[in-house]
Amino acid sequence: MLYLGIDVGGTHTDAVALSEAGIAAQCKVKTDHKNLLASVNQALTGILASVRPEDVYQLNLSTTLSTNAIVEGTTEDVGMLVAPGPGISLDDAVLCRDFHIIEGSIDHRGSEVHRLDTAQAEAAIAACRKNGVRVFGAVGKFSTRNPLHENTLRQQIGKPTGQPIGQAEGGADYVTMGHELGGRLNFPRRMATAYFNCAVWRVFNTFADAVEKSLAELGLGHVRVNTLKADGGTFPLAQARRMPVQSIFSGPAASVMGIIALCDITHDSIILDIGGTTTDIAVFVEGQPLVENDGIEIGSHPTLVRALKVRSIGIGGDSALSVLGEVVRVGPNRLGPSLADSITPGAPLPEEARPTLIDALNAAGACAHGNVRASILGVAQFAKRHSITPEVLAKTAVEAAAGAIHKATRELLDEINDKPVYTIHELLEGRRVVPKRVYLMGGPAQAMSQAVRQCFELFTVVPEHFGVANAIGAALTRNTASLELFADTERGMMFIPALRHKENVPRTYALADAERDALNHLLAHLSNMGVFADRDNAQVTQATSFNMVGEGRTTGRNIRVKCQIKPGVAFALAGI
Repeated sequence: MLYLGIDVGGTHTDAVALSEAGIAAQCKVKTDHKNLLASVNQALTGILASVRPEDVYQLNLSTTLSTNAIVEGTTEDVGMLVAPGPGISLDDAVLCRDFHIIEGSIDHRGSEVHRLDTAQAEAAIAACRKNGVRVFGAVGKFSTRNPLHENTLRQQIGKPTGQPIGQAEGGADYVTMGHELGGRLNFPRRMATAYFNCAVWRVFNTFADAVEKSLAELGLGHVRVNTLKADGGTFPLAQARRMPVQSIFSGPAASVMGIIALCDITHDSIILDIGGTTTDIAVFVEGQPLVENDGIEIGSHPTLVRALKVRSIGIGGDSALSVLGEVVRVGPNRLGPSLADSITPGAPLPEEARPTLIDALNAAGACAHGNVRASILGVAQFAKRHSITPEVLAKTAVEAAAGAIHKATRELLDEINDKPVYTIHELLEGRRVVPKRVYLMGGPAQAMSQAVRQCFELFTVVPEHFGVANAIGAALTRNTASLELFADTERGMMFIPALRHKENVPRTYALADAERDALNHLLAHLSNMGVFADRDNAQVTQATSFNMVGEGRTTGRNIRVKCQIKPGVAFALAGI
């Protein structure tokens, strides 16, 4: 039984097929940003040259598709219908052109204070349709306590008719409702998350359709397909189709999970994934990666998307060299592939050839990647234009890259040490992070290891399979999920927003009952999706119970429980 992992990176698409016995096949191809599916197909074809389709059990896919759509501004228009109620100004929170505020409010207990203005909503929906909007976000404040207004908006928008995407009359192609995004009470984050989920929904689902078709054509139609999430877990492709926002920034998550699979990390450590376009920097505390517990920012908008805490900087193997005065710099610009990868052996070198970090590493003798002669000639030609020796240019460029990575890492550590430390498993209060080791992965990792070691002055590790560590992480990352449960014993109600589940509970319902029910519903939900989850990997991450008082006496309890499957890998390759 083989696990297949594909990581679509900024420069390369990496793929591996592996089992507990080790790696059965691996493949690295150039990423075609205009056609990511072509890159995935090429990687799959490369793997299937060495393994039988029937031996593949599961495919985990990490893709830059949603991230690229946002960065490049190719997302589609979204109609946002929001019911903030009183006390909130949304002047600075308008996310898009078709942004409509609807009157009506729910209070913090989940009681309807003011009915939703359905006539106002109908006019807003008509205005969106006039502008060609086909995807909608419906978000109300306190909808996690009572989704009545969001459900009403959903009914007014209309359900998809089942016709091909974009061809339905009336209705909508997709609607994201705020209460389905999780139970946290943060209205601005919920609005932004719903917006971005809608904005990338079509591009992700079109890609997913094509992937499933390709798998069938390659004899892999039987394979379970999961998508990596930003928090270091995976979720089934069917679920990713509904919540593609969770796949944003999943590339760094693949890197982090890859290092977990390859190395037995126990110390405070720094993880550097040096790719072709960027270097991703992550921090481990006592062997556990840190997370952005409140949610990442997409653009300038805070969201509810929980993600591993990673800092990306524009330094990679293909980062162009530049000289300003006597200062040699690497990146952040990537003007194209390295000379080593782009110049055919024996072909002449263009007069204005621009060397990259990989070319500097070749010229410095740190590696022998691709067309080494082109790198040496390109560095010499560029050095002559700036009146320095090739040896000094190559050496200084490598040191500059290591120095910039070190500087960004120190800034990240300072930021971490100024705030509470959240790992993927727990909150470590009052903990100061003091790294003892540096772990390197990515194509240029081995070549950069000496410069990094000298710059950081820490024990530096380059694991076996460092070049495809991100694909290994993608392959082995296990399914994770989370949910939040709310209970109001005065009203005798328990509600799980993500599952649209509501049931009556007795006044004696206590925190322990809520924790038990939350875990049971989580495991049952995963089982219904065909996902096996070991109960030992399920954990309660937050649990609170507050007494509610009325007329001088306790009238009930307000209970909130959040639980999740711990992020991790199916098995480790360390020592294999």
